[in-house]
Amino acid sequence: MAKTSIYGLDKQALIDWFIAHGDKKFRATQVWDWLYVKRVTSFAAMTNLSKATSALLTENFDFSPLVPLEVQEAPNHETTKYLFQLADKQLIETVLMRHDYGLSVCVTTQVGCNMGCTFCASGLVAKQRNLTTGEIVAQVMQIQHYLDDQNAGERVSHVVVMGIGEPFDNFTHVMRFLSIINDQKGLAIGARHITVSTCGLADKIREFADYDTQVNLAISLHAPNDTLRNRLMRINRKWNLEKLFAAVHYYLDKTNRRIDFEYIMLNDVNDHQEEAFQLAALLKDIHRLAYVNLIPYNPVAEHAQYSRSPKKRVMAFYNTLKQQGINVQIRREFGTDIDAACGQLRTKKMKSNQQHKKA
Repeated sequence: MAKTSIYGLDKQALIDWFIAHGDKKFRATQVWDWLYVKRVTSFAAMTNLSKATSALLTENFDFSPLVPLEVQEAPNHETTKYLFQLADKQLIETVLMRHDYGLSVCVTTQVGCNMGCTFCASGLVAKQRNLTTGEIVAQVMQIQHYLDDQNAGERVSHVVVMGIGEPFDNFTHVMRFLSIINDQKGLAIGARHITVSTCGLADKIREFADYDTQVNLAISLHAPNDTLRNRLMRINRKWNLEKLFAAVHYYLDKTNRRIDFEYIMLNDVNDHQEEAFQLAALLKDIHRLAYVNLIPYNPVAEHAQYSRSPKKRVMAFYNTLKQQGINVQIRREFGTDIDAACGQLRTKKMKSNQQHKKA
């Protein structure tokens, strides 16, 4: 029987496990420190545990459920993409990005995606399953271990939950993951240094607001009207803009925290002045707490109908939003030269594996 990843237990669950096995609460604190501060990768290395305790942990838990298959690093070293294999042979991607403010890791939350966004590489393969908490935490830990091995004293300081899959479609595991990486006696990644992105699951946005966490929220919007958003994002047929923005208002009233709105610029699709004015009108009454990120599109071979908006049109869109009083920035690009879009490296590997089987 497959063991559970030790990274899947939050601190309270670890405390409960030790108490259930006749041990003391402080034992969980010791193990937590070994996992996330000293960052050892075996129970035998936890030298202040008895041999019996170490053996019991080894009998019940594994460490990382990820096997690294491929690493792509951009020539400028700003972006590194990792392809990992899970215990059931499924593939996921994780990305390390170097910013001037620190090191950020973009994690995946599902194997595949069922949201059906027509421009996205992540959804080229339908959702197979949710990742466990341990599989999500392990992505951060695997990269932190790589950094530790380089002896440069670097640490993961920021996390974005924007990889393959819809995070709020795996809500319980994602929220537990956030609790683990935010723990101040562990990885201590500040809540305000963590961002979760959703394509618009309105009910989960409300639930997220009720958690009253300081974690940032981003919404993949990509269109300012229902007709266009229905065409680009299947989720809009269930949670249209009226329902989505009702949840947005609930979130803002509950938290008084800013929301980032992601807007991929698609050539001659959603990048006209008409859409710019519609977007400004959509955000007008929440402009104080709304920030728009205009994102250059990373072309995906399987979605050849879409291409990147010309810089001139992007700037015109940007200037219109600015003139309408909307907070807006043009997202800096990362990883364009290394299968940048989420899911591209995974899809390429899957195609290669299929070709080998046929041969």
